[in-house]
Amino acid sequence: MSTLNVANITDGTDTVETGYVVNGSAKAWCKFVGTGTATINDSLNISSLDDNGTGQYDINYTNNFSNGNSSVVGMSNWAGVCTADSYNASYHLLKTRGGASTPLQDRGHITTATFGDLA
Repeated sequence: MSTLNVANITDGTDTVETGYVVNGSAKAWCKFVGTGTATINDSLNISSLDDNGTGQYDINYTNNFSNGNSSVVGMSNWAGVCTADSYNASYHLLKTRGGASTPLQDRGHITTATFGDLA
């Protein structure tokens, strides 16, 4: 395996430190359909998706994070609300609702991303 070691990346106009790119980029993300049979549309570092019942999905990582202290964000279509209810180094549980005070419900279009250090 080869290693490229540089301090900055430039496109000729803008320059950014490589640490910013490495530390500020999502290490896993997923776009999926949560209605019917939950199906992944596209992803990075996601091995599988488990449908745990209405509005509850385990998002499993291909490559684990170093610990369970990652930052997880999620969004769903329309006025949907997503919460990362629990997570560790190998997965996170995402829950979806129609609104902040409504019961759990499946949503049609869901996206999630995880930021942190890979193991």
